[in-house]
Amino acid sequence: MTPLQLQGIGMTSQRTRDRLITRLKEKGIKNQQVLEVMANTPRHLFIDEALSHKAYEDTALPIGYGQTISQPYTVAKMTEIILAAGELDNVLEIGTGCGYQTLVLSQLVRRVYSVERIEPLQKKAKERMQLLRVNNVRFQHSDGNWGWPDEGPFDAILSCAAPETIPMDLVSQLKIGGRLLMPVGPDGKQMLHLLIREEDGVTKKIIEPVNFVPMLSGTQK
Repeated sequence: MTPLQLQGIGMTSQRTRDRLITRLKEKGIKNQQVLEVMANTPRHLFIDEALSHKAYEDTALPIGYGQTISQPYTVAKMTEIILAAGELDNVLEIGTGCGYQTLVLSQLVRRVYSVERIEPLQKKAKERMQLLRVNNVRFQHSDGNWGWPDEGPFDAILSCAAPETIPMDLVSQLKIGGRLLMPVGPDGKQMLHLLIREEDGVTKKIIEPVNFVPMLSGTQK
C-alpha cells in the first residue's frame, strides 16, 4: 500500500480528516489519544471507492451484506468510554464489519479479539489489517452472542451490533472491573449501555440513543 493511498487526496486528504476531528471535539470527544488515532486512521480504505468522498463525513455508510461502517462520532465515543478505566490488555469486539473500529482499537489496546458472523466481511477486514501491517488483532468467524470464551476474561467487550437484551454469556467473559459497552434494543429504540462487572454483580449505565444493525444469531458464509 502506497503512502498516497494511506494519506488520501481531495476528499480523503488530511485536511478533510482534520475537519472531522474538529466536529468530534465539538460533539464532546475529549480523549486526545482517541482523537489522534481517528485523525490518522484511513477510513477511506474501509469503504467502496465510489463512497470514498464521504469517508470523513460524520455518518454511517453501507459496506454490503446489510451492514454499515459506524459513524465516526460513535466509534470515537465508544472507544473513549472503554478507555476511561485506564490501560487495556485485551478487548473483545463483537461485529468486525469492515474492520474500521477494529483498527482504531488496535492502536489503543494491547490485543483485540474480533468476532464476525459474515465470513466475506471478515475476510476483507483481515486483508486490510495485513495490508496495514496490523499484528495485534485475532479474528474468529462465529456468532457474536457467544463471545470468545477461550480467550477471556476480557478487560472490555465492545459490540457493534444491537441485541434486544444483553447476552449474559458476554458478561461472564469480563474480568472483574471489566466493561461491556453495547447498543441494546429494537431498531429505532436502541440505547448504548455500559455494564461494569463487579465481585457481586454488575452496575449498568445508559449512555445515549444510538442506531446499530441488529445482532443476529448464527453465521453466514
